[in-house]
Amino acid sequence: MKAKLDSFEQDIEDHANEFRPVSAKKRELLESLLDDARKTKNINIRISEYDLEKLREKSVSEGLPYQTLISSIIHKYVSNQLINENDILKSIQLLQSNQS
Repeated sequence: MKAKLDSFEQDIEDHANEFRPVSAKKRELLESLLDDARKTKNINIRISEYDLEKLREKSVSEGLPYQTLISSIIHKYVSNQLINENDILKSIQLLQSNQS
């Protein structure tokens, strides 16, 4: 039986012929960067019981362990991918008012 691919995996399959090999030196550099990105470090943090409980509730609804959710939030923040819902709503309102 053939494995079912998700859309990301299917996209890779569909464009596999477009990928080009890289030099051994560049591959070594890329693997080094990936190794650094995969490294983790344990930290201790003080957080209010209320916030921790809310994080645990959110993690259940997201289907993630709460520590993974916290790590994801931190990663999104430091990589400028964490967005404020109110800012998005304001942007939508501005765009809609400009179209009127």
